[in-house]
Amino acid sequence: MNSYAGLRQPAEAELNDQQLLRYSRQILLPQVGIEGQQRLLASSVLLIGLGGLGSPVAMYLVACGIGRLLIADHDEVELSNLHRQILFDSEQVHHHKTQSAAQRLQRLNPDVEIKPIALQADETNLAPWVQQADVVVDTSDNFATRYAVNRVCRQYKKPLVSGAVIRLEGQLSVFMPQDDRPCYACLYPEGTCADESCVHNGILGPIAGIIGSAQALETVKVLLGLGQPLSARLLLFDAATMEWRELAIPKQANCPVCCT
Repeated sequence: MNSYAGLRQPAEAELNDQQLLRYSRQILLPQVGIEGQQRLLASSVLLIGLGGLGSPVAMYLVACGIGRLLIADHDEVELSNLHRQILFDSEQVHHHKTQSAAQRLQRLNPDVEIKPIALQADETNLAPWVQQADVVVDTSDNFATRYAVNRVCRQYKKPLVSGAVIRLEGQLSVFMPQDDRPCYACLYPEGTCADESCVHNGILGPIAGIIGSAQALETVKVLLGLGQPLSARLLLFDAATMEWRELAIPKQANCPVCCT
């Protein structure tokens, strides 16, 4: 199994009977098997943002047996979140997202260690958490956070799975930390993009589910070394026409993040 070289080795302990049953449909896959499931159970993922994208990412990673999930967010659940943020329900409105999500995810799979992190992610506080992760998943909704996550991931050579949604559109990519690979700032140079919020532009709920599920899939692929991740490729989704487009992401020779 040709997983990313920076990942920890699979756990030595054998899977117990309950784990063999829980993950049996994955273990049947020749691309996963016992070794792959052990690798997932030995892995640690940092998820930044528990919104429309972060909800399906968290649920699928926990369901498939990620060993440790770090979940970072600073918001409380709002009523207007519920049409797309499927981790939460009406009883959790005004509750803090990380604590509510941790409780829900622990019920989904008690095998997984869930670490809630109540913070607004920036370069000054991300480093300790990024260092603990094998893969970082960015589901944030603003460029300042995305740029900060990209810089710290590049600094500590961590794979970054990035996604975004707005209106009827979505996109995702994977930024691998090798020197010959582009980073997020190669795609969107810092200072060139203005934030577009779903607060003002809207979002159709299921689109977040589609892109978030794809982010979870790309995360598992990186952890297992399965197939070809979306490295140096940007996948664009148009829900109105149900069409996907793929664009190459070139490495920018003067990128201040990955070419210094």
